Amino acid sequence: MRVMERTFRGQLFLLVLCLSVLKGNSRYIENNDISRDELFSLFTSQLKRETPEELIYRRPLRCLDMIAVEGQFTFTTANPQLSCAAFFMAEPSEVISVDLDNVDIDCSGGDFITVFDGWVVKGEKFPSSHDHPLPVNERYVNYCDTGAPRRSVPSSQNVAMVFFRIHNAGSSFTLTVKKHINPFPCNAISQSPEGSYTMVIPQQHRNCSFSIIYPVEIDISEFSLGHSNHNNNDDNFPKRSLPGCTETEDFVQLLGGRGLDTSKLLTITDFCTSFTGATHMKVGCDNTVVRIVSSGRFVSRVTFNYRLLDSQELQTIKLNNVEDFCFNN
Repeated sequence: MRVMERTFRGQLFLLVLCLSVLKGNSRYIENNDISRDELFSLFTSQLKRETPEELIYRRPLRCLDMIAVEGQFTFTTANPQLSCAAFFMAEPSEVISVDLDNVDIDCSGGDFITVFDGWVVKGEKFPSSHDHPLPVNERYVNYCDTGAPRRSVPSSQNVAMVFFRIHNAGSSFTLTVKKHINPFPCNAISQSPEGSYTMVIPQQHRNCSFSIIYPVEIDISEFSLGHSNHNNNDDNFPKRSLPGCTETEDFVQLLGGRGLDTSKLLTITDFCTSFTGATHMKVGCDNTVVRIVSSGRFVSRVTFNYRLLDSQELQTIKLNNVEDFCFNN
């Protein structure tokens, strides 16, 4: 029943927001008012069952859309559409490619189609600039930029999106969305409020974040640092500092908050020494993130599972520090 209620609320919100766009009330889609609850309430098991795998799924693309399946999606303008966005999502172990076909828009008249490597909601980006391998400006690919248009655009993680603005009736384009296996997934947003996951960074200097856009109970069962690139002395392993792991280069953070940008979330706890065992935490935030920071000297690995908190559990932890932070900030 809760899933049905969230889905209906999300569809209703989608309708209201589309009407707002048509009225010109949403000038910049990057600073949209899409909330985590409305956005992810559209994800149900029915969405994944829209089409058999052996068929190419085709349907019209809406001005504001959420897509979690492969297929072809065609947008045809009946009226000017000035602030549109389509969100794409795959499994955490996959990346996405977006191909542009049959593009008939007026670039010189102010039309554009821009693919973004990640998501932007209320001006906040996932992955954040601290976690993504590319500078922010290189994550935008505009079809109308000078030079030969780039037909196919890959994502670096399991989410991507397309912004577009079209003025003239009858203009159109087609997006072909494909999913590909990512042998070393780094940043990801979970489609589901429950599951298990292992993040591995194979001796690379990078940060990886796994975002769960739900209040959850999370169990971190393992964090390990493998062999060093240098000598194999115990002194190479980071030691836990007080408070937290700010003096080390390799650690795991558990973050919580309301937005997508991990740099703006509260650090709930962190780990900078290897361990195995159970570390249980209930996080009442809209967004719960497990994040690895790696110097590249070790093979870093963290394993965890998570489940959605029910309404009674949320009520129980309503007055703790994490919940206060989420609602007050």
